Amino acid sequence: MHILRLLKWGRTLARHGALRGIERDPNTPPQVRRLARIARLGTFQPAVPDYAGAFQDIGPAAIKLGQTLATRPDLVGDEAAQNLLSLQDSLPPVPFAAIRQEIERSFGRPLEDMFLSIDPDPVGAASIAQVHRAVTSEGRDVAVKVLRPGIRERFARDITTYEWAAAHLEALGGEAQRLRPRLTIANFKRWTNRELDLRREAASASELAGAMQGFEGYAIPSIDWDRTNGRVMTIEWIDGIKISDTEALKAAGHDLPILASRLVLAFLTQAISAGFFHADMHQGNLFVRPDGTIVAIDFGIMGRIDKRARQWLAEILYGLTTGDYRRVAEIHFEAQYVPAYHSVDEFATALRAVGEPMRGKPVSELSVGQMLDGLFAITRDFDMQTQPHLLLLQKTMVMVEGIATQLDPRINMWDVSAPYVRAWIRDELGPEAALADRLREDTRTLLRIPDLIRRLEEKFPPRGGAPDPPPLPHVPLMWESRARKGAAWAGYLLSALAGAGAAALAGHMGWL
Repeated sequence: MHILRLLKWGRTLARHGALRGIERDPNTPPQVRRLARIARLGTFQPAVPDYAGAFQDIGPAAIKLGQTLATRPDLVGDEAAQNLLSLQDSLPPVPFAAIRQEIERSFGRPLEDMFLSIDPDPVGAASIAQVHRAVTSEGRDVAVKVLRPGIRERFARDITTYEWAAAHLEALGGEAQRLRPRLTIANFKRWTNRELDLRREAASASELAGAMQGFEGYAIPSIDWDRTNGRVMTIEWIDGIKISDTEALKAAGHDLPILASRLVLAFLTQAISAGFFHADMHQGNLFVRPDGTIVAIDFGIMGRIDKRARQWLAEILYGLTTGDYRRVAEIHFEAQYVPAYHSVDEFATALRAVGEPMRGKPVSELSVGQMLDGLFAITRDFDMQTQPHLLLLQKTMVMVEGIATQLDPRINMWDVSAPYVRAWIRDELGPEAALADRLREDTRTLLRIPDLIRRLEEKFPPRGGAPDPPPLPHVPLMWESRARKGAAWAGYLLSALAGAGAAALAGHMGWL
């Protein structure tokens, strides 16, 4: 079953020329290269591979997988990664009759009980869900997001084949094992399962709104929880200009460089301060209100980074902006991104080769995306394995950079980022922060002592009350005695048989 699916998908990839890079890559295992040749037999390949078009034709799960692979130039190559960034998550819409049936079945009541009106023409149709504009029974303008019928079952089937293929690829060892394709698919499965439960998307929007509450000029629409479940999500309708429409933004009087800087700082605030960030910040998911507020939508893909990893990330970004490559290299060894048998100094030199060409130059000349490509290029030399918690972050950084460059071609990402990162490092890693963390940890330890003593007393209660009974002599039980006698007789019999056998063998050999 899996092989047939893979061959079918391989034929689609071949028709778009997307297998050519796999065949030519010297790191491709020979078994995979042979399968790619079989898949393309009899096909006519275009001169320029169209990876995005191939994934689009394969289907919804492949579209999401292609967007994930766009962050992995080390796995699919630079050309394929750049092409996959243009992959549009859009499909022909589902007829409204099926959408209406899905809404009514999920809530168990007629559509008219919840909405005064709902536009049968969707405002957007993606691989997982489509969105309709509606008015609630209270008169509020909302967007209603509904899962495509049968999409959960289709994703589950395709992901099973991805897991099977990744396991066999990784089992080939070598470069395929270092890149950890099974882990890539595991993360992809977790992300898509989150997208396929719209309650979790609603919860993510609510959590991000709380984290960004103090950041002016960036907003998250509110959730209508009474009209939200696992298959349907109702959210505040946003009136604004798409951030990709620069001409309309200029006509409305918006300052595009300010919008670009605000977007970069909003991303840094989410990723570094909150450790919870919107990981699908492409141009179609960002709007600008008349007052200049950037509003994000579509929270199906979210990233999360723990505090220690955020500290490493901040130090790495700051080290690259200031040229402290030795400290950046040390962090990679502390985080165990690079095995300890490598040289810190050699790794620092390799980082310098990546970072120096970028410093002080605008994005129009050198970019964060190119920096990531350079970092991927040195991972093989230093046996660095894929870090799953950084995949979404890398993808989002490339997206943010692209939008910021479109708004302001002269923006310097490092100049915008450095003051924020420097301030965060000072607040989180400075002596005052270290002292505060120690006081907080010691206070928590002291507060746990009474509970610890109570649990010890429950485990070892104090002596008192009735005296302990005296020790009683052991009385062998009847069945225990019989068992021991039986074992003894069996031992005697085995010993006698062994002795007789040894005597007979010795006589036969002439030893006696």
